[in-house]
Amino acid sequence: MNYKFPADFWWGSAASGAQTEGIATGDGKGESIWDRWYSNDPSVFFNEVGPDQASRVYEMYKEDVKLMKEIGHNSYRTSIQWSRLIPEGRGKVNPDAVAFYNSYIDELIENDIEPFICLYHFDMPMAMQEIGGWESKEVVEAYLEFAKTCFELFGDRVKKWFTHNEPIVPVEGGYLYQFHYPLVVDMKRAVQVAYHETLASVKTIKAYHEAGYDGEIGIILNLTPSYPRNEEDPEDVKAAQLADGFFNRSFLEPAINGVFPADIVELITELDLLPDYTEEELDLIKANTIDLLGINYYQPRRIKKKESKSEYDSVMPDDYFDNYVWPERKMNPYRGWEIYEKGIYDCLINIRDNYGNIPCFISENGMGVEGEEKYINEEGRIDDDYRIEFVSDHLKYVHQAIQEGCNVKGYHMWTCMDNWSWTNAYKNRYGFIAVDLEDNRKRTIKKSGYWYKEVVANNGFDD
Repeated sequence: MNYKFPADFWWGSAASGAQTEGIATGDGKGESIWDRWYSNDPSVFFNEVGPDQASRVYEMYKEDVKLMKEIGHNSYRTSIQWSRLIPEGRGKVNPDAVAFYNSYIDELIENDIEPFICLYHFDMPMAMQEIGGWESKEVVEAYLEFAKTCFELFGDRVKKWFTHNEPIVPVEGGYLYQFHYPLVVDMKRAVQVAYHETLASVKTIKAYHEAGYDGEIGIILNLTPSYPRNEEDPEDVKAAQLADGFFNRSFLEPAINGVFPADIVELITELDLLPDYTEEELDLIKANTIDLLGINYYQPRRIKKKESKSEYDSVMPDDYFDNYVWPERKMNPYRGWEIYEKGIYDCLINIRDNYGNIPCFISENGMGVEGEEKYINEEGRIDDDYRIEFVSDHLKYVHQAIQEGCNVKGYHMWTCMDNWSWTNAYKNRYGFIAVDLEDNRKRTIKKSGYWYKEVVANNGFDD
Protein backbone atom coordinates (compact mmCIF):
# COMPACT_ATOMS: atom_id res chain seq x y z
CA MET A 1 0.00 0.00 0.00
CA ASN A 2 1.12 3.56 -0.73
CA TYR A 3 0.77 6.05 2.13
CA LYS A 4 0.58 9.50 0.52
CA PHE A 5 0.36 12.61 2.69
CA PRO A 6 -1.26 15.99 1.96
CA ALA A 7 0.60 18.63 -0.04
CA ASP A 8 2.62 21.00 2.16
CA PHE A 9 2.82 18.41 4.97
CA TRP A 10 5.29 19.49 7.68
CA TRP A 11 8.09 16.93 7.75
CA GLY A 12 10.78 17.43 10.34
CA SER A 13 11.84 16.82 13.90
CA ALA A 14 11.82 18.49 17.29
CA ALA A 15 14.27 19.33 20.04
CA SER A 16 14.73 21.97 22.74
CA GLY A 17 17.29 24.65 23.40
CA ALA A 18 18.19 23.29 26.81
CA GLN A 19 18.80 19.79 25.46
CA THR A 20 20.92 20.77 22.46
CA GLU A 21 22.68 24.10 22.85
CA GLY A 22 25.12 23.42 25.68
CA ILE A 23 27.11 26.19 27.34
CA ALA A 24 30.07 27.95 25.73
CA THR A 25 32.58 30.11 27.56
CA GLY A 26 31.45 33.72 27.59
CA ASP A 27 28.05 33.05 26.01
CA GLY A 28 26.26 35.07 28.69
CA LYS A 29 23.69 32.39 29.51
CA GLY A 30 22.13 32.60 32.97
CA GLU A 31 21.62 29.67 35.29
CA SER A 32 18.53 27.48 34.82
CA ILE A 33 17.01 25.00 37.25
CA TRP A 34 18.82 22.22 35.37
CA ASP A 35 22.20 23.94 35.71
CA ARG A 36 21.59 24.37 39.44
CA TRP A 37 20.39 20.82 40.01
CA TYR A 38 23.39 19.44 38.15
CA SER A 39 25.83 21.59 40.13
CA ASN A 40 24.13 20.47 43.36
CA ASP A 41 24.08 16.75 42.55
CA PRO A 42 25.71 15.49 39.32
CA SER A 43 25.17 11.88 40.44
CA VAL A 44 21.46 12.18 39.55
CA PHE A 45 22.38 12.46 35.86
CA PHE A 46 23.33 9.38 33.82
CA ASN A 47 27.14 9.06 33.69
CA GLU A 48 27.17 12.52 35.39
CA VAL A 49 26.68 14.24 32.03
CA GLY A 50 25.03 17.61 32.62
CA PRO A 51 23.27 20.26 30.52
CA ASP A 52 26.51 22.14 29.93
CA GLN A 53 27.62 19.14 27.84
CA ALA A 54 24.64 19.00 25.48
CA SER A 55 25.06 18.59 21.72
CA ARG A 56 26.94 21.89 21.24
CA VAL A 57 24.35 23.28 18.84
CA TYR A 58 25.32 26.75 20.06
CA GLU A 59 28.57 26.30 18.17
CA MET A 60 27.58 23.73 15.51
CA TYR A 61 24.15 24.91 14.36
CA LYS A 62 25.21 25.73 10.78
CA GLU A 63 26.49 22.20 10.25
CA ASP A 64 23.34 20.84 11.90
CA VAL A 65 21.00 22.80 9.64
CA LYS A 66 22.82 21.44 6.60
CA LEU A 67 22.27 17.92 7.93
CA MET A 68 18.57 18.67 8.53
CA LYS A 69 18.26 19.76 4.93
CA GLU A 70 20.17 16.68 3.78
CA ILE A 71 17.63 14.36 5.46
CA GLY A 72 14.65 16.21 4.02
CA HIS A 73 13.41 18.55 6.73
CA ASN A 74 11.02 21.31 5.66
CA SER A 75 10.37 22.33 9.29
CA TYR A 76 12.02 22.03 12.68
CA ARG A 77 10.96 22.85 16.23
CA THR A 78 13.28 24.01 18.95
CA SER A 79 12.95 26.37 21.90
CA ILE A 80 14.47 29.65 22.97
CA GLN A 81 16.11 29.24 26.36
CA TRP A 82 14.65 31.87 28.66
CA SER A 83 17.84 31.81 30.77
CA ARG A 84 19.98 32.36 27.66
CA LEU A 85 17.98 35.28 26.27
CA ILE A 86 17.27 36.98 29.62
CA PRO A 87 19.81 35.55 32.08
CA GLU A 88 17.99 36.66 35.24
CA GLY A 89 14.56 35.84 33.84
CA ARG A 90 13.62 39.51 33.55
CA GLY A 91 15.48 42.71 32.82
CA LYS A 92 18.60 42.81 30.71
CA VAL A 93 18.59 40.91 27.38
CA ASN A 94 21.76 39.00 26.44
CA PRO A 95 23.03 40.40 23.09
CA ASP A 96 25.03 37.22 22.36
CA ALA A 97 21.82 35.19 22.64
CA VAL A 98 20.00 37.57 20.29
CA ALA A 99 22.80 37.20 17.74
CA PHE A 100 22.79 33.41 18.09
CA TYR A 101 19.02 32.96 17.73
CA ASN A 102 18.85 35.44 14.85
CA SER A 103 21.57 33.56 12.99
CA TYR A 104 20.06 30.13 13.80
CA ILE A 105 16.59 31.19 12.58
CA ASP A 106 18.06 32.78 9.43
CA GLU A 107 20.10 29.66 8.70
CA LEU A 108 16.98 27.48 8.91
CA ILE A 109 15.00 29.77 6.61
CA GLU A 110 17.85 30.03 4.09
CA ASN A 111 17.79 26.22 3.89
CA ASP A 112 14.01 26.12 3.32
CA ILE A 113 13.33 24.80 6.81
CA GLU A 114 10.53 26.61 8.63
CA PRO A 115 11.37 27.35 12.29
CA PHE A 116 8.73 26.35 14.82
CA ILE A 117 9.67 28.02 18.10
CA CYS A 118 8.63 27.01 21.60
CA LEU A 119 8.95 29.51 24.43
CA TYR A 120 9.13 27.20 27.45
CA HIS A 121 10.58 23.69 27.48
CA PHE A 122 11.16 22.86 31.18
CA ASP A 123 14.03 25.34 31.61
CA MET A 124 12.99 27.85 34.28
CA PRO A 125 15.69 30.48 34.98
CA MET A 126 17.04 29.86 38.48
CA ALA A 127 16.42 33.49 39.44
CA MET A 128 12.73 32.93 38.68
CA GLN A 129 12.61 29.62 40.55
CA GLU A 130 14.01 31.38 43.59
CA ILE A 131 10.92 33.61 43.71
CA GLY A 132 8.55 30.66 43.33
CA GLY A 133 8.78 29.46 39.72
CA TRP A 134 5.35 28.63 38.27
CA GLU A 135 3.83 28.97 41.75
CA SER A 136 4.29 32.73 41.45
CA LYS A 137 2.17 35.23 39.51
CA GLU A 138 5.27 37.43 39.41
CA VAL A 139 6.94 34.71 37.32
CA VAL A 140 3.87 34.51 35.05
CA GLU A 141 4.35 38.23 34.32
CA ALA A 142 8.11 37.79 33.79
CA TYR A 143 7.40 34.97 31.33
CA LEU A 144 4.97 37.21 29.46
CA GLU A 145 7.69 39.85 29.08
CA PHE A 146 10.13 37.17 27.87
CA ALA A 147 7.56 36.01 25.30
CA LYS A 148 6.90 39.56 24.08
CA THR A 149 10.66 40.08 23.74
CA CYS A 150 10.90 36.94 21.59
CA PHE A 151 8.04 38.12 19.36
CA GLU A 152 9.65 41.54 18.91
CA LEU A 153 13.07 40.08 18.12
CA PHE A 154 12.11 37.12 15.94
CA GLY A 155 8.41 37.43 15.06
CA ASP A 156 9.12 38.93 11.63
CA ARG A 157 10.47 35.53 10.53
CA VAL A 158 9.01 32.96 12.94
CA LYS A 159 5.38 32.22 12.06
CA LYS A 160 4.76 29.19 14.32
CA TRP A 161 4.99 29.84 18.06
CA PHE A 162 4.21 27.58 21.02
CA THR A 163 3.82 28.78 24.59
CA HIS A 164 4.75 25.55 26.38
CA ASN A 165 6.05 22.10 25.64
CA GLU A 166 4.28 19.45 27.75
CA PRO A 167 3.13 21.71 30.60
CA ILE A 168 1.94 18.67 32.58
CA VAL A 169 5.58 17.54 32.95
CA PRO A 170 6.76 20.37 35.26
CA VAL A 171 3.65 19.60 37.33
CA GLU A 172 4.32 15.85 37.50
CA GLY A 173 8.10 16.05 37.65
CA GLY A 174 8.59 19.09 39.86
CA TYR A 175 5.61 18.94 42.23
CA LEU A 176 4.32 15.35 42.36
CA TYR A 177 6.81 12.62 41.43
CA GLN A 178 10.25 14.21 41.96
CA PHE A 179 11.88 13.69 38.56
CA HIS A 180 12.33 17.44 37.88
CA TYR A 181 13.61 20.24 40.08
CA PRO A 182 12.44 21.49 42.63
CA LEU A 183 11.57 17.90 43.67
CA VAL A 184 8.42 18.79 45.64
CA VAL A 185 5.59 16.37 46.52
CA ASP A 186 2.53 18.56 47.14
CA MET A 187 -0.64 18.32 45.09
CA LYS A 188 -1.94 21.74 46.12
CA ARG A 189 1.24 23.38 44.88
CA ALA A 190 1.08 21.18 41.76
CA VAL A 191 -2.42 22.48 41.01
CA GLN A 192 -1.21 26.07 41.39
CA VAL A 193 1.70 25.42 39.02
CA ALA A 194 -0.65 23.93 36.41
CA TYR A 195 -3.03 26.87 36.69
CA HIS A 196 -0.23 29.42 36.32
CA GLU A 197 1.19 27.63 33.29
CA THR A 198 -2.22 27.92 31.62
CA LEU A 199 -2.50 31.56 32.70
CA ALA A 200 0.97 32.33 31.29
CA SER A 201 -0.02 30.64 28.04
CA VAL A 202 -3.26 32.57 27.54
CA LYS A 203 -1.68 35.94 28.42
CA THR A 204 1.01 35.23 25.83
CA ILE A 205 -1.55 34.20 23.19
CA LYS A 206 -3.49 37.41 23.87
CA ALA A 207 -0.32 39.52 23.53
CA TYR A 208 0.64 37.80 20.28
CA HIS A 209 -2.78 38.27 18.70
CA GLU A 210 -3.12 41.88 19.88
CA ALA A 211 0.27 42.75 18.38
CA GLY A 212 -1.05 41.71 14.97
CA TYR A 213 1.66 39.25 13.93
CA ASP A 214 0.85 37.24 10.81
CA GLY A 215 1.57 33.83 12.31
CA GLU A 216 -0.01 31.22 14.54
CA ILE A 217 0.43 30.49 18.23
CA GLY A 218 -0.40 27.31 20.04
CA ILE A 219 0.77 24.84 22.64
CA ILE A 220 2.50 21.43 22.60
CA LEU A 221 0.78 18.79 24.76
CA ASN A 222 1.90 15.24 25.45
CA LEU A 223 -1.33 13.31 25.05
CA THR A 224 -1.25 9.89 26.67
CA PRO A 225 -4.56 8.15 26.00
CA SER A 226 -5.98 6.32 29.03
CA TYR A 227 -7.44 2.91 28.28
CA PRO A 228 -9.52 1.16 30.96
CA ARG A 229 -8.65 -2.45 31.78
CA ASN A 230 -12.28 -3.47 31.30
CA GLU A 231 -14.55 -1.21 29.26
CA GLU A 232 -17.57 -3.01 30.78
CA ASP A 233 -16.53 -2.15 34.36
CA PRO A 234 -17.82 1.34 35.32
CA GLU A 235 -15.14 1.69 38.00
CA ASP A 236 -12.31 0.97 35.54
CA VAL A 237 -13.89 3.39 33.07
CA LYS A 238 -14.22 6.14 35.69
CA ALA A 239 -10.60 5.60 36.81
CA ALA A 240 -9.42 5.97 33.21
CA GLN A 241 -11.50 9.14 32.77
CA LEU A 242 -9.94 10.67 35.89
CA ALA A 243 -6.42 9.77 34.75
CA ASP A 244 -7.25 11.36 31.40
CA GLY A 245 -8.55 14.41 33.26
CA PHE A 246 -5.45 14.83 35.37
CA PHE A 247 -2.85 14.26 32.68
CA ASN A 248 -4.50 15.25 29.36
CA ARG A 249 -7.70 17.27 29.70
CA SER A 250 -6.30 19.54 32.45
CA PHE A 251 -4.40 21.39 29.69
CA LEU A 252 -6.30 20.30 26.57
CA GLU A 253 -9.66 21.74 27.70
CA PRO A 254 -8.45 25.25 28.58
CA ALA A 255 -6.13 25.42 25.55
CA ILE A 256 -8.91 24.69 23.04
CA ASN A 257 -12.23 25.27 24.82
CA GLY A 258 -11.16 27.93 27.32
CA VAL A 259 -12.40 26.07 30.40
CA PHE A 260 -11.00 23.52 32.83
CA PRO A 261 -12.49 19.99 32.85
CA ALA A 262 -15.57 19.96 35.08
CA ASP A 263 -14.86 16.58 36.72
CA ILE A 264 -11.34 17.62 37.75
CA VAL A 265 -12.54 21.02 39.03
CA GLU A 266 -15.22 19.24 41.07
CA LEU A 267 -12.68 16.83 42.53
CA ILE A 268 -10.06 19.42 43.49
CA THR A 269 -12.83 21.59 44.98
CA GLU A 270 -13.90 18.66 47.20
CA LEU A 271 -10.25 18.17 48.20
CA ASP A 272 -9.82 21.91 48.96
CA LEU A 273 -7.01 22.14 46.39
CA LEU A 274 -8.31 24.97 44.21
CA PRO A 275 -5.55 27.37 43.09
CA ASP A 276 -5.51 31.10 43.78
CA TYR A 277 -7.41 32.58 40.83
CA THR A 278 -9.68 35.46 39.86
CA GLU A 279 -12.81 35.60 37.70
CA GLU A 280 -10.97 38.01 35.39
CA GLU A 281 -8.30 35.37 34.82
CA LEU A 282 -10.93 32.76 33.99
CA ASP A 283 -12.40 35.20 31.46
CA LEU A 284 -8.92 35.60 29.91
CA ILE A 285 -8.58 31.83 29.65
CA LYS A 286 -11.99 31.62 27.97
CA ALA A 287 -11.17 34.37 25.45
CA ASN A 288 -7.64 33.37 24.39
CA THR A 289 -7.53 29.88 22.96
CA ILE A 290 -4.87 28.40 20.68
CA ASP A 291 -4.60 28.55 16.89
CA LEU A 292 -2.67 25.29 16.53
CA LEU A 293 -2.11 22.18 18.65
CA GLY A 294 1.07 20.14 18.78
CA ILE A 295 0.59 16.54 19.93
CA ASN A 296 3.47 14.63 21.47
CA TYR A 297 2.66 10.92 21.51
CA TYR A 298 4.90 8.20 22.88
CA GLN A 299 2.88 5.65 24.83
CA PRO A 300 -0.57 4.83 26.21
CA ARG A 301 -1.69 4.77 29.82
CA ARG A 302 -3.39 1.52 30.91
CA ILE A 303 -5.70 2.10 33.88
CA LYS A 304 -7.77 0.07 36.34
CA LYS A 305 -9.78 1.07 39.40
CA LYS A 306 -7.84 1.70 42.59
CA GLU A 307 -6.93 -1.65 44.09
CA SER A 308 -3.64 -0.90 45.84
CA LYS A 309 -2.77 1.14 48.91
CA SER A 310 -1.32 4.55 48.10
CA GLU A 311 2.42 4.85 48.66
CA TYR A 312 2.06 8.56 49.45
CA ASP A 313 1.21 10.20 52.77
CA SER A 314 -0.83 13.00 51.18
CA VAL A 315 -3.44 13.22 48.43
CA MET A 316 -2.18 12.43 44.92
CA PRO A 317 -3.74 11.72 41.51
CA ASP A 318 -2.80 8.06 42.08
CA ASP A 319 -5.46 7.84 44.81
CA TYR A 320 -8.05 7.51 42.02
CA PHE A 321 -6.58 4.85 39.74
CA ASP A 322 -3.96 2.13 39.41
CA ASN A 323 -1.81 1.45 36.39
CA TYR A 324 -2.47 -1.83 34.65
CA VAL A 325 -0.15 -4.03 32.57
CA TRP A 326 -1.93 -5.03 29.37
CA PRO A 327 -1.00 -8.67 28.74
CA GLU A 328 -0.71 -8.15 24.96
CA ARG A 329 1.57 -5.15 25.10
CA LYS A 330 4.85 -4.84 23.21
CA MET A 331 7.62 -2.87 24.79
CA ASN A 332 10.58 -0.69 24.05
CA PRO A 333 12.78 -2.48 26.61
CA TYR A 334 15.34 0.34 26.75
CA ARG A 335 12.91 3.08 27.74
CA GLY A 336 10.41 0.87 29.58
CA TRP A 337 7.53 2.24 27.51
CA GLU A 338 4.78 0.37 25.74
CA ILE A 339 4.74 0.72 21.95
CA TYR A 340 1.12 1.12 20.86
CA GLU A 341 0.88 2.69 17.42
CA LYS A 342 -2.93 2.96 17.39
CA GLY A 343 -2.70 5.42 20.28
CA ILE A 344 -1.57 8.15 17.89
CA TYR A 345 -4.72 7.57 15.81
CA ASP A 346 -6.93 7.62 18.92
CA CYS A 347 -5.41 10.99 19.97
CA LEU A 348 -6.17 12.47 16.55
CA ILE A 349 -9.74 11.11 16.42
CA ASN A 350 -10.34 12.57 19.89
CA ILE A 351 -9.25 16.02 18.63
CA ARG A 352 -11.48 15.62 15.57
CA ASP A 353 -14.56 14.55 17.50
CA ASN A 354 -14.28 16.44 20.80
CA TYR A 355 -12.17 19.53 20.11
CA GLY A 356 -13.55 21.01 16.90
CA ASN A 357 -10.98 19.32 14.66
CA ILE A 358 -8.55 22.15 15.41
CA PRO A 359 -5.46 22.27 13.14
CA CYS A 360 -2.84 20.02 14.73
CA PHE A 361 0.35 18.14 14.01
CA ILE A 362 2.38 15.37 15.59
CA SER A 363 5.01 17.46 17.31
CA GLU A 364 6.92 14.56 18.89
CA ASN A 365 7.00 10.79 18.47
CA GLY A 366 10.09 8.68 18.77
CA MET A 367 11.99 5.74 20.15
CA GLY A 368 14.84 5.96 22.65
CA VAL A 369 17.34 3.09 22.41
CA GLU A 370 20.34 2.39 24.62
CA GLY A 371 23.59 1.07 23.19
CA GLU A 372 22.98 1.92 19.54
CA GLU A 373 26.69 1.48 18.85
CA LYS A 374 26.00 -2.26 18.54
CA TYR A 375 24.09 -1.51 15.34
CA ILE A 376 27.02 0.26 13.62
CA ASN A 377 27.77 -1.31 10.23
CA GLU A 378 31.15 -1.63 8.51
CA GLU A 379 30.76 1.84 6.99
CA GLY A 380 30.34 3.41 10.45
CA ARG A 381 26.60 4.07 10.15
CA ILE A 382 23.98 2.99 12.69
CA ASP A 383 21.45 0.67 11.02
CA ASP A 384 18.43 1.57 13.15
CA ASP A 385 15.79 -0.48 11.36
CA TYR A 386 13.80 -0.57 14.61
CA ARG A 387 13.38 3.23 14.40
CA ILE A 388 12.29 3.06 10.76
CA GLU A 389 9.70 0.45 11.76
CA PHE A 390 8.55 2.53 14.75
CA VAL A 391 8.11 5.75 12.73
CA SER A 392 6.50 4.09 9.70
CA ASP A 393 4.05 2.13 11.86
CA HIS A 394 2.96 5.35 13.59
CA LEU A 395 2.78 7.24 10.29
CA LYS A 396 0.39 4.60 8.92
CA TYR A 397 -2.03 5.49 11.71
CA VAL A 398 -1.51 9.23 11.12
CA HIS A 399 -2.33 8.60 7.46
CA GLN A 400 -5.49 6.70 8.44
CA ALA A 401 -6.57 9.59 10.68
CA ILE A 402 -6.07 12.05 7.82
CA GLN A 403 -8.14 9.80 5.52
CA GLU A 404 -10.88 9.94 8.14
CA GLY A 405 -10.95 13.72 8.23
CA CYS A 406 -8.49 14.68 10.97
CA ASN A 407 -6.94 18.11 10.44
CA VAL A 408 -3.31 16.94 10.72
CA LYS A 409 -0.68 19.22 9.21
CA GLY A 410 2.60 17.43 9.87
CA TYR A 411 4.87 14.98 11.66
CA HIS A 412 7.98 15.83 13.69
CA MET A 413 10.05 13.00 15.15
CA TRP A 414 11.88 13.37 18.44
CA THR A 415 14.61 14.14 17.65
CA CYS A 416 16.88 15.36 14.85
CA MET A 417 20.16 14.29 16.41
CA ASP A 418 20.87 12.46 19.62
CA ASN A 419 20.51 14.97 22.40
CA TRP A 420 20.89 15.33 26.14
CA SER A 421 17.72 14.11 27.82
CA TRP A 422 17.40 15.58 31.33
CA THR A 423 18.49 13.14 34.06
CA ASN A 424 18.84 10.37 31.44
CA ALA A 425 21.48 12.49 29.65
CA TYR A 426 22.59 10.39 26.63
CA LYS A 427 21.46 7.01 28.00
CA ASN A 428 18.79 6.52 25.32
CA ARG A 429 19.41 7.81 21.81
CA TYR A 430 16.51 9.18 19.74
CA GLY A 431 18.00 10.91 16.72
CA PHE A 432 18.01 10.51 12.95
CA ILE A 433 21.64 11.60 13.39
CA ALA A 434 24.16 10.08 15.82
CA VAL A 435 26.27 12.28 18.10
CA ASP A 436 29.62 10.85 19.20
CA LEU A 437 30.39 12.10 22.70
CA GLU A 438 33.94 10.74 22.49
CA ASP A 439 34.79 12.41 19.18
CA ASN A 440 34.02 16.11 19.64
CA ARG A 441 30.25 15.57 19.17
CA LYS A 442 30.78 14.30 15.62
CA ARG A 443 27.50 13.90 13.70
CA THR A 444 26.72 10.85 11.51
CA ILE A 445 23.40 10.29 9.74
CA LYS A 446 21.75 6.98 10.71
CA LYS A 447 19.92 4.67 8.32
CA SER A 448 16.63 6.19 9.54
CA GLY A 449 17.80 9.63 8.42
CA TYR A 450 18.33 8.45 4.85
CA TRP A 451 14.98 6.63 4.97
CA TYR A 452 13.26 9.81 6.17
CA LYS A 453 14.81 11.76 3.30
CA GLU A 454 13.08 9.38 0.86
CA VAL A 455 9.78 9.65 2.72
CA VAL A 456 9.86 13.44 2.47
CA ALA A 457 10.95 13.39 -1.18
CA ASN A 458 7.95 11.15 -1.99
CA ASN A 459 5.62 12.84 0.53
CA GLY A 460 4.90 9.33 1.76
CA PHE A 461 6.09 5.73 1.49
CA ASP A 462 5.14 2.26 0.32
CA ASP A 463 4.43 -0.49 2.76
